[in-house]
Amino acid sequence: MDMTDGAVIRQHLIDPEICIRCNTCEATCPVGAITHDSRNYVVDADKCNFCMACVPPCPTGSIDNWRTMPKVRAYSVADQLTWDELPGELSTEQLAEAGVAADAAPAAEPVAPALPAAADGQTAFNSAQYGATVPPWSAAHAYTNLYGPKAAQKTITATCTGNVRVTEVGKDYDTHHIVLDFGTTPFPVLEGQSIGIVPPGVDANGRAHHPRQYSIASPRSGERPGYNNLSLTIKRVLEDHQGNPVRGVGSNFMCDLKVGDTVEVIGPFGASFLMPNHPRSHIVMICTGTGSAPMRAMTEWRRRMRSAGKFEGGKLMLFFGARTKEELPYFGPLQNLPKDFIDINLAYSRTPGQPKKYVQDLLRDRAADLVPLLQDPNAYFYVCGLKAMEEGVVLALRDVVQQAGLSWDDIGAALKRDGRLHLETY
Repeated sequence: MDMTDGAVIRQHLIDPEICIRCNTCEATCPVGAITHDSRNYVVDADKCNFCMACVPPCPTGSIDNWRTMPKVRAYSVADQLTWDELPGELSTEQLAEAGVAADAAPAAEPVAPALPAAADGQTAFNSAQYGATVPPWSAAHAYTNLYGPKAAQKTITATCTGNVRVTEVGKDYDTHHIVLDFGTTPFPVLEGQSIGIVPPGVDANGRAHHPRQYSIASPRSGERPGYNNLSLTIKRVLEDHQGNPVRGVGSNFMCDLKVGDTVEVIGPFGASFLMPNHPRSHIVMICTGTGSAPMRAMTEWRRRMRSAGKFEGGKLMLFFGARTKEELPYFGPLQNLPKDFIDINLAYSRTPGQPKKYVQDLLRDRAADLVPLLQDPNAYFYVCGLKAMEEGVVLALRDVVQQAGLSWDDIGAALKRDGRLHLETY
């Protein structure tokens, strides 16, 4: 957008104190205005078009911050990456010194541009645009941000009461099921929410580590029913996405916990990735690796309700991917779930001697079963795992719809509008 040097903008900024670095904003931004380093997520004022796509999905509200600024003095990306807290609003005197009149309004916000064109000239596919930012209409009320840097209480202390490896010993993929107990401190959570863990110590610059976000793997009644506890599914990080050796600060701290150790917690977070609670609602869960955590929580809540005879549930379908069977978290417990309770579909991409198969391949294989669910207003779809899977999954759903002779434009819009397609990738 062309602005004169005297233009005034309402600069979009991210609060580094309450941001939990979940990557939702960067993944959602359609114009690539959001970026990050190892410390902060920031917004490039030269690219931001005020489309607001990133605001509703943010679980903490850290993305919803604005400052009236002369365009020529807008905070640069380099400046923002050094922040530990947001700068205050410029005073009337400071704005006047910069040549901004007291009654000057920010420049008009432009209309969001169309999606960028792909290399073949077609409109690029943006899977994030189909993700719902509202919960299912029958979801329970979620409590969020009860504890955090800007809450009345900064953190709460939880005690580790269990730490069990849930992938085969001897393999590189080391994933743990960790149980945290909150004693008598209120910490109500729902399936699909997440929490932040504050690792002890400081980083290379001597600053306290920022919180690490983990999805809750237990139902609302706790990992152990009747107790104020919850569980997490955490993979020990020993390499980055490029395969370079690295020791993940949060994941290694958590995977090394012993019973009796304590951790500092903030949250809970998330008010849209929630399960439906009305009778006969169907749930389709699509995940890879530790993205199985919220799916385990939803499945266990339905199982407990079913066992107590208190819920007439609809279909449960699970599409779960891993490199090999040995690297699939909770493989044993999954095999023990009744077949009339949950329809399980597993994909392995690195089994020796076998062709690679991914969750999106399974979706296409089960197209005949998915088409009625995609059209059913009582069916809800949840996607959780690495960001790389998201586009493939949504494209597969689109293919399933179109090959059935239906309109993806109509169904995709309904999935978003009615809180029926939820994307949580990282």
